[in-house]
Amino acid sequence: MSSQFPRMHVSLYVSEISKSVAFYTQFFGQEPAKVKPNYAKYVLESPSLIISFVENKERVQNNFGHLGFQVETLEDLNIKLWEARKKNLVAREEVGTNCCYAKQDKFWVNDPDGVQWEVYYFHADAEFNDPHYELSEASACCSPQDKAKVQLNELTTEKSCS
Repeated sequence: MSSQFPRMHVSLYVSEISKSVAFYTQFFGQEPAKVKPNYAKYVLESPSLIISFVENKERVQNNFGHLGFQVETLEDLNIKLWEARKKNLVAREEVGTNCCYAKQDKFWVNDPDGVQWEVYYFHADAEFNDPHYELSEASACCSPQDKAKVQLNELTTEKSCS
């Protein structure tokens, strides 16, 4: 018997299933595996994830934190970013940011209920003696503070989350 879990499953409550299906079909780049009244499920191969959405406005909690995908290479990140830009999904972009104890390049998208998704490339662990890392920013920079777009070319590797 294997000690590893073969696939992760996540279930999110959404306020309107049709809006969520439209968004996630664009974001994931594939159709849902199953759609029923007030329910949709996607089965992603890479990363290995099963994610379902249940329409229930009363249980939507968009401030629980965020979800994310780590990509293997900068090229992978740039491809995902290009695809998300084409679909007008990108809420924010960051390059060389030091947050959540790591140096990363990333972009964010927000689903129709405000759930934040981070797509990121991990460069290295960030140390407290790094002059561009401030402990007080660690919790804030792990999710976008606003939905304003920040262009990649406006950021430098010396900027921290803001």
